[in-house]
Amino acid sequence: MNVIDFLLENASPGKTALVTEGGSHSYADIVLAMNGVAQTCVELGVEKGDRVGIFADNSLFWIASYLGIIKAGAVAVPFYPTIAAAQLEHLVELTGCGVFFMQEKYLRTFGRSLPKEAAIVLDPPDAAARHAAEHRTASTRPLEHAETTSVDDPADLAALMFTSGSTGMPRAVMVTHRNIMANTSSIIASLALDETERIMCVLPFCYCFGTSLLHTHLRVNGSLVLNNRFAFPQLVLDQLEATACTGIAGVPSTYQILLRNSAFPQRRFSHLRKMQQAGGKLPDVFIQELRAAQPHARYFLMYGQTEATARLSCLSPEELDQKLGSIGRGIPGVKLEVLDKEGRPVPVGETGEIVASGENITRGYYLDPQATADTFKGGALWTGDIARMDEDGYIFVVDRLKDFLKPSGHRIASKQIEDVIVQLPDIVEAAVIGTPDDVLGEAAKAFVVLCRGSTLDAAGVLQHCKARLPQYALPREVVMLKTMPKNASGKLDKLSLKRL
Repeated sequence: MNVIDFLLENASPGKTALVTEGGSHSYADIVLAMNGVAQTCVELGVEKGDRVGIFADNSLFWIASYLGIIKAGAVAVPFYPTIAAAQLEHLVELTGCGVFFMQEKYLRTFGRSLPKEAAIVLDPPDAAARHAAEHRTASTRPLEHAETTSVDDPADLAALMFTSGSTGMPRAVMVTHRNIMANTSSIIASLALDETERIMCVLPFCYCFGTSLLHTHLRVNGSLVLNNRFAFPQLVLDQLEATACTGIAGVPSTYQILLRNSAFPQRRFSHLRKMQQAGGKLPDVFIQELRAAQPHARYFLMYGQTEATARLSCLSPEELDQKLGSIGRGIPGVKLEVLDKEGRPVPVGETGEIVASGENITRGYYLDPQATADTFKGGALWTGDIARMDEDGYIFVVDRLKDFLKPSGHRIASKQIEDVIVQLPDIVEAAVIGTPDDVLGEAAKAFVVLCRGSTLDAAGVLQHCKARLPQYALPREVVMLKTMPKNASGKLDKLSLKRL
């Protein structure tokens, strides 16, 4: 089964599927635009399994391109619009994309990095919307699907999704049709999503968390509201209210900025009933602030990886008080274990690596057999996250394996220091890295972003830490930043911090 048939199986033609700053679009509009992309792929000679690139902001054009490419039996390759030129050239060569669907502004930015022989399908601003409006289908008629290319869903690829590249060059993760169907169904079950959902999307669709929002809400016949201007959070809040969104989703920095650098805690959004968070662990202090800010909305903490299609676990709102700090347990169809280096379960309370298995676990990294063998063992995903499991099977992440520090021979998670720093209400974000030190061997170096108008200084941060951390874990330096470097997914980019 082609995953497109699965995603649109429950779609109502006349229902609003998409709300953008330019207007709203029905499911019929999406299908028409998608079919146009699929037909264009056929006309350009794209065959089953060919890789086709996408360069666009969240938009009807992005959605139509993604769905249309997969519908045609090809492999969608969404590129991050913030990608560096050197990374782009490498990834274009790796994936072998010969056709690209692009917004005009990205052709100006990246055109020189693309193969000269590549076919480029441009979408001037709102062209897809105009096309859909000109061919609008009456809401009483069934959706008219062009012929969908059949696939072998357990094995055939639907997309290549790039990892964030926070530790180097991004890798292309091989996501199959079956992976998307399995993970979409699991997420819907975990969150009890239905056709009344209207989600505010500030995460890019080229990021697997963002793509999962598209998948789940199409599947349940819900609606998506797109906002590509999170740099202006007040505008996001205004749109959240004006469009009566029932849900919002974000990574930790999304909520940290909303809570401490916007009016989110002071405003009430009567329609908001679900808040999804993944892409890293939001410090407990922010979780408590978030629940206090919007007490009528249910907060779902989730955990996942690109290599797992999107999401692996969930901690429901009802479990937060008892299991605060946990990422919960595996979502339906996902098995999570905490194992030692030999693959044996560690005792309750001791640390090991999170290992995941299920139909959502992808096939590995495209044309990278060594990295695939290192990360995917026996069909299971070794996540690189160090955690412990309690007696009830709930998992508590300690830190990424690569983010541990070893000052004076002690082993401490950078997250442990970060969680202490953000207890200060003047701090929006904090990040800790290891830096060479003549005495300790490696010392902690902290970077912080303050709330607007704060007078807190480095000495104040250190004084706070001294009362809460062992001597060896104290930051040797505290650097104040106006903004924290982020990757295209909105997640913290520690590699950039190490260059500062």
